[in-house]
Amino acid sequence: MSSAGAIHRLVVFGDACGSGTLGIDAKKRMRAAMYAAFGEAYAAIGVEPGAVHQEDRGDGILGALNPDVPPTLVVGRWIDTLYESVREHNAGRDQRLRLRVGMNAGLVLDDGKGLVGRAVDLACRLCDSPTAKGVMATAGDADLLVVVSEWLYDNVVSEGGRYVEPGHYRRARVHHKETDEAAWFHIPRWPAPPLDGDSGDSRRDPGEDGGDRPTRTGGGGPRTGDGPPPPTAGPAASGPSAGPAPTRRYTAQGDLQVFERNTIHGGFTGIRKDRDGGESA
Repeated sequence: MSSAGAIHRLVVFGDACGSGTLGIDAKKRMRAAMYAAFGEAYAAIGVEPGAVHQEDRGDGILGALNPDVPPTLVVGRWIDTLYESVREHNAGRDQRLRLRVGMNAGLVLDDGKGLVGRAVDLACRLCDSPTAKGVMATAGDADLLVVVSEWLYDNVVSEGGRYVEPGHYRRARVHHKETDEAAWFHIPRWPAPPLDGDSGDSRRDPGEDGGDRPTRTGGGGPRTGDGPPPPTAGPAASGPSAGPAPTRRYTAQGDLQVFERNTIHGGFTGIRKDRDGGESA
């Protein structure tokens, strides 16, 4: 298929959490609330129905906006309005509408049957990723999770603006199907989403072992926390190249006592040596 007709568009994919457990009547209510929230959010940024291509995905909605829609409005007022609409709908309800939303931008082709393009694939996979589902499972009180691609964060979100909270996003890698990408996670009104093993306070890139490590930018000088790993227990080394003496820990009256060389950190009443060779208070 030729990509000659593809144009750069902002792609939004929203999906309702836990919809598979709902009966038909509950699904109808969920879908009505979801479409109402999306419609209110688009109206808040002046997007008329004809300015956004929307496709129904059962328990979700896929949309692509016209190129003339400023993306800052979408990551700002659009997200804020969507959140407020869902929050208002959920007030006093036992059966809440909870949404995950993936966002990306790139070349998109409408082939007459639907939207095609890697930008579409990535937006959907960010939304459906195990990482996003895990965040919503952990953050049970959250009504909305937004996951944006790295490109969208770097070029739009990070610039800030009205209703835009770049400092409240956290970065993590997304592994889903063929996707292995970094993405940024955000729960409106939360200082940070619950992401295991990522504080989000530094830019990170994949390490050689597939994990994440801090990325140096600018002059490439050392970052806080760089340096050799802490010493491990074992026979003491000797000679001019020997590292710090190993650290030993003893439990004294329920508190952790740390011995570093000849210095004792913490207070306790005494130590006895048990018959089995271990030390205890």
